[in-house]
Amino acid sequence: MPASMLRIDFYVQHLVRHGATGVELISGQPVKFHFPTGERLSNKPIEHNQIAQLIQEAAPPRALEGLRASGATRFAHESEAGMNVNIIVEAASPGVWRVRIEPADPSAVEAPRASLPEAPRASLPEAKPAAPAAAAPQAPARPRIELAPGEPRLNYYLRLMKAMNASDLHMSADVAPMARVDGSIRFLEDDAKPLGHDELHALFMEITPKKNREEFESVNDTDFAHNIEGLCRFRANLFMDRKGVGGVFRQIPFDILSVEQIGLPQKVLDLCWLSKGLVLVTGPTGSGKSTTLATLIDFINQNRDDHIITIEDPIEFVHPNKKCLINQREVGTHTRSFKAALRAALREDPDIVLVGEMRDLETISIAIETAETGHLVFGTLHTTSAPSTVDRIIDQFPPDQQEQIRVMLSESLRGVVAQVLCKKKGGGRAAAYEIMIANAAVANLIREGKTFQLKSVMQTGRRLGMQTMNDHLLEHVKAGRVAPEEAYIKSNDKALLKQAFTANGIKMDLVED
Repeated sequence: MPASMLRIDFYVQHLVRHGATGVELISGQPVKFHFPTGERLSNKPIEHNQIAQLIQEAAPPRALEGLRASGATRFAHESEAGMNVNIIVEAASPGVWRVRIEPADPSAVEAPRASLPEAPRASLPEAKPAAPAAAAPQAPARPRIELAPGEPRLNYYLRLMKAMNASDLHMSADVAPMARVDGSIRFLEDDAKPLGHDELHALFMEITPKKNREEFESVNDTDFAHNIEGLCRFRANLFMDRKGVGGVFRQIPFDILSVEQIGLPQKVLDLCWLSKGLVLVTGPTGSGKSTTLATLIDFINQNRDDHIITIEDPIEFVHPNKKCLINQREVGTHTRSFKAALRAALREDPDIVLVGEMRDLETISIAIETAETGHLVFGTLHTTSAPSTVDRIIDQFPPDQQEQIRVMLSESLRGVVAQVLCKKKGGGRAAAYEIMIANAAVANLIREGKTFQLKSVMQTGRRLGMQTMNDHLLEHVKAGRVAPEEAYIKSNDKALLKQAFTANGIKMDLVED
């Protein structure tokens, strides 16, 4: 068993302590506790991503393979407290799983108690200690984190962050460690004390590779990947600010999320079947671009027999060879730069090239040339909409080259997917996508320099699978997944979204500047 308590053990714990004969978890529905006298429901529904995470965390590899292959699996599990249960998982439909937890030995279940405690909060699925029947509910207990002998001390905070289901760990000099949970920053521990520069520096250097230590001492920041075997990978960034050293660690799960789990529209998936051209996934930092690209590459890996080269800084999601041969190259470790690796890729017989970040004019230029010469190229930019992505690429070039680049881009661009992450009601986050498919109308506007008209083409091209960011944000709000205020904050055209809210009778409680 891992040192920290598994999420699924929360439900096993309450199955035992409250005399339930079973627990049932269904995506999007309240948790159902079965008793000989009837059923009781939790106060809040459990989201699909929470169910997927607790099963992926607890299930042995063979059980997960069975689930992927047949849509169902069954495995035995022993909780941290020593309770043996059987866990049955069925994928009822895409994005909907049904999980049943049943005691392997019903006689080990305690007698029922007076009341059933509330289910764990969606943002923090931790265990709660048992309370006397008459006592008020207690706050969630801190997960127990124990490090193996010789394990880096920083792993304590990373393991705790993982147990909290946080996306990022923030550590800064003279500030207590903090984490981003469901998009919001909060303290990692309620009673945590600030860590000074010297202490943080010592913690960071334990896990920093030699070349990154040298880079950090030279330029005051560095990026690298850190791995905790059997738990998670992390993308690390170290930096200096006015108070001293700081670090941010982004969680990168070992398991790549499926198309259904992240809710990718079908038209985006269709881009994976292209033989050549440029596909761009864009959005601000932390919007899920890397997750989307990993899912697209994994889909290709499962369905095509091609050669894929990825160029990343650092390597985040690790892709095993399935139907494809995949070579993953890390900038600074396996190659000097994005542009150097991209030039070399042309001599390495690729079918598909993933460029982790199109940072400069030369990288962008080579990526467009690669897409023109019969390769499928995936790339990322930090733009917030499809039209601004086209403008950003063209503006990288000197004025005397921009007309030629417009022509080249109009012929090579196949699609732009811009995305943001929105806080969901009840916890978790949902991606909103803007999709532009490069049809003849889009190509003509790019060639003629009329990018301001691209939004109109997307609005009239819905039957082709195109959509604006506001289209998807409005869909999330109407479905009850996202609050109107959150959608408004994430919109890149707030005036139009506000009009759409009014037309659909949606009220918004937001104080505007």
